[in-house]
Amino acid sequence: MANKTQDYSAAFKDMMGSFPVDTKAMETAFKNQTALSEKMSAVAIDAAQKSTDLSAKWTQDTLAKVSQMTEAKGDPQDYAKSMTDFFSAYAESASEHMAQFAEITKKMQTESLELMMAAGKDMSEEAQAAAKKATADMTASAKKATK
Repeated sequence: MANKTQDYSAAFKDMMGSFPVDTKAMETAFKNQTALSEKMSAVAIDAAQKSTDLSAKWTQDTLAKVSQMTEAKGDPQDYAKSMTDFFSAYAESASEHMAQFAEITKKMQTESLELMMAAGKDMSEEAQAAAKKATADMTASAKKATK
């Protein structure tokens, strides 16, 4: 009596061949992730550029006011008035510039949140479509295997 052992590697290979792998889903996920990264980077770079421009303007304004403050005066009281005017203008300027920084930050947060919500919606839709396709493929494979 000759015992013949079953070839498990062939059976395993046949079984794995029955479960199709969709690389298109991986490609789509990769493209979507890179698109989201590009958009998020654009938001961050835009905010950084606006912050840098605002900082440069603030510095230029401050230096112009310092220049006015350091001009030679004829009367000692004029120096005190010049310093008072400088600090008053600087406090007002600081308040205005900080409000502008807050607006830049708020805009960045809003745009980032909108991007993340859109990405979450897209991912949810893609996951549902992939689950439906996987279920259909598994059902078809199971039917094929039982025949």
